[in-house]
Amino acid sequence: MSSCTESERFAACLRSLKERSGLSYAALAAKAGASGSSVHRYCSGTSVPHDYGTVHRLAVACGAAPEELRTLHKLWALADAAREPEPEPPERVVELPEPVGGSPEPVAEPPEPADLGVGHGADGGTAGMAAAPTDVPREPSDGSGTAGWRRRRVYVGVAVGLVLLLGGLALTLPSQGRPDEDSDGGGAANAEVLQKTDNRLLFTPACREVVAMGQHDACVREIQELLHDKGTEIGVDGDFGPQTLRRVTAFQVYAGIEPANGVVGDATKKALYESQVRMNAWSKGKVRRHIRAVFTEAPDRAVAIADCQSFLDPLHILPNTNGTRNWGLFQISDARLRELGGTPRKALDPEWNILAAKRLWSQDRDFSDWPHCDRAFSPTPSASP
Repeated sequence: MSSCTESERFAACLRSLKERSGLSYAALAAKAGASGSSVHRYCSGTSVPHDYGTVHRLAVACGAAPEELRTLHKLWALADAAREPEPEPPERVVELPEPVGGSPEPVAEPPEPADLGVGHGADGGTAGMAAAPTDVPREPSDGSGTAGWRRRRVYVGVAVGLVLLLGGLALTLPSQGRPDEDSDGGGAANAEVLQKTDNRLLFTPACREVVAMGQHDACVREIQELLHDKGTEIGVDGDFGPQTLRRVTAFQVYAGIEPANGVVGDATKKALYESQVRMNAWSKGKVRRHIRAVFTEAPDRAVAIADCQSFLDPLHILPNTNGTRNWGLFQISDARLRELGGTPRKALDPEWNILAAKRLWSQDRDFSDWPHCDRAFSPTPSASP
């Protein structure tokens, strides 16, 4: 029911953009580089794209505003996360062979223990043992002790052994402290550490061991406030959505935390409290001015491409479901980063990102590296009379 609800919400948002654009499925598919049947499935809610890039291109082709793109990304992320998992194969059931003759019955898996070699004579060594459980059926006696009776004797023997073993551990464990540490000093030190840890919300029992996409609580708000204190622009609403995912990933890159995956585990929690990293980014006005200064041949078009790719946000990071990501103002892909000799940290530097985009543009002196945004901002051919 949850996955259906999320996919329907995503489909409704995409469908409203399509209807507002006035484009047919075929025309929209041509602009976004998809098939008409695929676009129809996405808009009807029968299918959710695995790659957000397809969703982004469809929305841009429909003329979606930046806020609408953010909303659509959030809905897609929720619908993608709510996909039904593939069913696990059924467990194999291994039938144990029936015991042969009067030999002890071997048992390979719990709860039945293996034969411990208890004697099988007339007395069997059973004098003084507890009575057998009443819910275990007694097999007919063959004069030498039955398999069921032997099994009960094994149970009692194992139980007595476990009691003796646990009793010995209980007596010895308290005395196994470190000889160079008195009990009061060690306890006081541990209490001090716990008290210090408890003062940091993300390390308290109130927060999960890992804080990630989709959560909405005080722990997410704490993360957002810590990121805001480090200079980044972020909404503090307690909702771990796409913007928080991007900001956490950018912080991990700045702080050198691997992998930079947008998931807040112990290393990221610690760095959020203790790292001196600053995440101050350029304003949109400064970004526009610098792009125009670098792209002197096509300044306005370069600004439009960057705005389409990242909303002019230097810390914009777009994760794809295949594990790759696009980085920074011009959303330079992982593959392009390797070609350009860059790193995610360099890609989040707006000056490096703009110069790298100019290098890509200079190869053919066009914006073919960003085909979907380039096509979206190309003049629309006038309809024939």
